[in-house]
Amino acid sequence: MEALGINIGYLLMQIFGIGILILLLTGLVYRPLLRVLHERKAKIAKGLEDARQAAIARDNADADAKKIFDEARAEAARMRQDASVQAENQANGIIAQANQEAKEILASARKDAEGERDQILADLRGQVASIAIAAANKLVGESLDVSRQRAIIADFFAKVPADATRLIGTSGDVTSALPLTDAEQAEIKKALNLETVNFKVNPAILGGLIVRVGDKVVDSSVASRMSAMRDSLA
Repeated sequence: MEALGINIGYLLMQIFGIGILILLLTGLVYRPLLRVLHERKAKIAKGLEDARQAAIARDNADADAKKIFDEARAEAARMRQDASVQAENQANGIIAQANQEAKEILASARKDAEGERDQILADLRGQVASIAIAAANKLVGESLDVSRQRAIIADFFAKVPADATRLIGTSGDVTSALPLTDAEQAEIKKALNLETVNFKVNPAILGGLIVRVGDKVVDSSVASRMSAMRDSLA
């Protein structure tokens, strides 16, 4: 191996260091993050339940509106044609309003739940970065300067895989473990050379990015790499 220019000791030390970093991130970040997400899941479930109750209210409103509509039609039979038109318009307006209100409640509940989840993940990003930097400092045995720290954090959360830059298209999806900053989103869009990019958040990928353009996918997530490592060891 040394004849090939490969230092076995240094290679083993790097593999061991990466393993420790993965264990630290799994134990100190991923599990607490899951616990927080489980708590938020309960809140999301409550929001969806509220939306379901709103849907029930909408259905009741539909029934009431139908009753009003039927009564209006019965009354219209005894009135002039213009009164019939007015009653029918009123009933249709009630149904449309009830449907619109139910849709707005459901959409608001979903948006609030997603926004709260992303805000929690964004707040945790600093903690994740601090743990990662601390682990890196421990491995190299010295403190990293600020620019190097920022580079490591940027690579971990928002580095565009080289294969993704060769994908051809006008729009695509980019999935990250934590919400990306505006600057990171701009850099990713520029690197991919896409007109539009839909950014998504999935904490389960742990780090890295998953890029989809058309039917092509480039997965450089930490979860994917860990899975590949487990497969190779097995």
